[in-house]
Amino acid sequence: MVKLSNNLVGILNIITFILSIPILIAGVWLSRQGTTECERFLEKPVIAIGVFLMLISIAGIIGACCGVSWLLWTYLLVMFLLIVLLFCFTVFAFAVTNKGAGEHLSGKGYKEYRLGDYSNWLQKRVNNDKNWRKIKSCLQDSKVCKSMTEDADTTPVEKFYLERLNSIQSGCCKPSDSCNFTYVSPTNWTKTTEPAPNSDCALWNNDPKVLCFDCQSCKAGMLDNIKSDWKRVAVVNVIFLICLIIVYSIGCCAFRNNRESNSWKRYP
Repeated sequence: MVKLSNNLVGILNIITFILSIPILIAGVWLSRQGTTECERFLEKPVIAIGVFLMLISIAGIIGACCGVSWLLWTYLLVMFLLIVLLFCFTVFAFAVTNKGAGEHLSGKGYKEYRLGDYSNWLQKRVNNDKNWRKIKSCLQDSKVCKSMTEDADTTPVEKFYLERLNSIQSGCCKPSDSCNFTYVSPTNWTKTTEPAPNSDCALWNNDPKVLCFDCQSCKAGMLDNIKSDWKRVAVVNVIFLICLIIVYSIGCCAFRNNRESNSWKRYP
C-alpha cells in the first residue's frame, strides 16, 4: 500500500509536470517567433528549464507512486543538488547586491548613478565589451527611452527635472547633470564648449539609437536595475528553498517507504 508521503510526492510532481508544459511551450515559441536578440537569448534557458522540470517530475511520480526506488533516489539526489545550488546562488546574490545606490540631486525627481559604486563582480560583467553589446541591443530593442520622447516637444525643462525616471532612463536616455548641457527636449541636448567633467559627456549623442547607451552612467543604471531584481529574486529563492527542503524531506520518507515495501515483498 502506498503511504501518505508517497502520495504527497506524487501529487506535488504532477503539479510540477503540468507547470513545465507551458514553460516548454514558451521556450519553443521564443525559438520560432523571437525577433530580438533578447528573446533569442531567453530561448535556450527557458526550454532547458521546461525539460528539466518535466523529467524530474516524471522521475518523482514513477519513483513515489510505482515504488521504483532507484528513480526516487535519483530524484532525491537532483533535489539535494538543486537545494545546494539555490542556497549558494542566494548567498551570492545578496553578496553582490549589497553595494551601490543612486545619488539624489537637489531639486530633481530622478537620481544619477555611478558605475564605481557597485560591486567589482557586476562592474566586470558590464565592462566586458561582448556582454555590453548584447545588453545595449536589448535596451535599444525595448525602446526604454520611448516614453520620454512622447511629449518631448511640450515638456518644459522644469517639468522634466521633476520626472521620476527609473535608473535605466536616467543613466541611458539623458546626459549627466554634471555635463551642464542645454535642455531642448528630454532626449535632445545642446553640448557646451566647456571642458567635459567626465567621459560620459563626450559620448552623448542626440541620435535616438545612440543617446548615452555607451556611457558609464548607463551601465551603472543597468546595474542598479539588476541589483533591485536580484534582491527580489533572492527573497523569492529563500521561500522556494524552504519549500524544496520540505518536499525533499517528504521524498526521503517516501524513499524509506519504498525500501520497507521492497523488503517486505522480498521476505514475506
